[in-house]
Amino acid sequence: MSRWRGQVRRILDKQNSLRSLNDRQLRKQSLALRYKVLSGSTLDSILPEAFALVREAATRAVSMSHYEVQLIGGMAMHFGGIAVMQTGEGKTLTATLPMYLAALEGKGAHLVTANDYLAARDAELMKPVYEMLGMSVGVVNSDTPRPRRQQAYACDMTYSTAKEIGFDFLRDRIFRRGQRSEGGHLIASMVSEKLAGTSQSPVQREMNFILIDEADSILIDEARTPLIVSSMPDAIVKAKIALYKWAVESISQFEEGDHFEVDAESSRIDLSADGRKLVRKIPQPDILQETPVLDIYEQVEQALFVDKNYIRDRHYVIRDGEVVIVDEFTGRLAEGRKWRSGIHQSIEAREGLEVTMDNGQAARVTVQDLFLRYDRLCGMTGTVANSGTELRKIYGTRVVHVPTNKPPRRKQWPDRVFATDDHKWDAIAAEVIEVHKSGRPVLIGTRSIDKSERLSQLLTRQGINHDVLNARHLAREADIVSGAGQVGRVTVATNMAGRGTDIKISSAAHDLGGLHVICTELHDSARIDRQLIGRCGRQGDPGTYRQFMSYEDDILETGYGEQKAGKLKKTYANRSSDSLAGNSRMFRAAQQKIETRHFQSRKMLLFHEKNRQEVQREMGQDPYLDTAGA
Repeated sequence: MSRWRGQVRRILDKQNSLRSLNDRQLRKQSLALRYKVLSGSTLDSILPEAFALVREAATRAVSMSHYEVQLIGGMAMHFGGIAVMQTGEGKTLTATLPMYLAALEGKGAHLVTANDYLAARDAELMKPVYEMLGMSVGVVNSDTPRPRRQQAYACDMTYSTAKEIGFDFLRDRIFRRGQRSEGGHLIASMVSEKLAGTSQSPVQREMNFILIDEADSILIDEARTPLIVSSMPDAIVKAKIALYKWAVESISQFEEGDHFEVDAESSRIDLSADGRKLVRKIPQPDILQETPVLDIYEQVEQALFVDKNYIRDRHYVIRDGEVVIVDEFTGRLAEGRKWRSGIHQSIEAREGLEVTMDNGQAARVTVQDLFLRYDRLCGMTGTVANSGTELRKIYGTRVVHVPTNKPPRRKQWPDRVFATDDHKWDAIAAEVIEVHKSGRPVLIGTRSIDKSERLSQLLTRQGINHDVLNARHLAREADIVSGAGQVGRVTVATNMAGRGTDIKISSAAHDLGGLHVICTELHDSARIDRQLIGRCGRQGDPGTYRQFMSYEDDILETGYGEQKAGKLKKTYANRSSDSLAGNSRMFRAAQQKIETRHFQSRKMLLFHEKNRQEVQREMGQDPYLDTAGA
């Protein structure tokens, strides 16, 4: 850190010499620096000059000048670290420093963020800075057509999401394999034939440098879900669809304990001997006569699992006759994503929708494997917490804690714990009313769409004007966020108001005590809770927050299992909130159990993926392409 502080002084000295240049001369200096790198100079040697150029360009183009701590954050990322910067410390601006420096090599620099909205927003905000320095910027979102993807990846900097970069990597892989195969690999040939109609070459170029915004969310939380490109449907897809429908229609006849058992730790459901007998007794459509009975058992178990674990308007919404996943980490709709292993189809059948085909897979890659293919990887986050060891072991990155520009003034109010949800929601509404009377803006974070709308109805009955920010109100997102820090504003939100959302408080709201954040229950990851809390007290502003909990919260059942959670509810059913105030440790212990379980899941996924790839390499096969259709 002391060495980097010395570099900061050199950067500021070099910027002083740039201030006399006009915009054209500044651009010329940038192009000269690029030539210097292409001629053999190392990025380390020209870092002070590069950072000085970016700082001067930002001052001119967007009227923002990097703080000294942001320059340190930029250096931490350039040298391959995960920069931990408190929420509100300006990570979007900080990212311009290592991005510009990496792009000078002429191989492109990728910035990955949590969702399409943030990728497009951040690219648009910082584009004037890059363009003043003669650099081009591209954006790849879910609706970007293939020819424009090529153009975006050809730019000096490309902003996107892990999902889009991963799928483009896989599609390019399939395309290249199909071109070489001449009919050999069936799936690769068929899929690349479809891709060839939209583009005559792969869209991506070298995997040179990648900067991951919200690194904990993308490298840890999302790492449990592999990215999969589907192949063509098989010949028995009609029988599969019939099986999905029959299973969800039949499960009402099955009783827990008599016909199936639920594993408290994993939520796995297994049919008992009586349950299997019942499966064979229930009349089945003729199309299932050739379906193996073991497949039918498994589908009934899956239908029961979906019935117990997937809730409409919490885990998904129905839009235009389709099931759309709600991302648990961001609260946004996960466009284009589907649950695997038939879960998505079971939900479609349950909701009476058209059951889409379960197409198998043509190619797959994990988030870990994808990003480890880059020559250089770094990131930034505000909530890495205790995940430094995992990041170091899997990705080889060190965690660097960057000091804040101003001392934090965020204050925590004591936790409040309630016996039931009804008591908790009433207390939340009472606190909103009380804080609202003072004129302070209030942000209430909820875990799901249905809970945000339940609270909205409660506040409406109390006569409190408020805005609701969830996946149903995307069109008003920018307006709601821009006004959420004004005097007297009340905003009810899902996790959409977490990562990347900058709520600026007005000077009047600042004088009243700043934004008050109410957390209505714990999430499965403490990092998500901290993201919501981080909406207040940004950049030295005042702010407060409080955590509410109840013994009917999902965290207890997920962490301890249904049986123990049920006992806890009965034990504390008649206690007052005052007597339960010290019990919040029990909730956070449940959260830690879930985090540990997810960590083990990520380790197992990485282990199995490595083994699978080694086997395919030994057989002379592409480890990212499926060979089942060959």
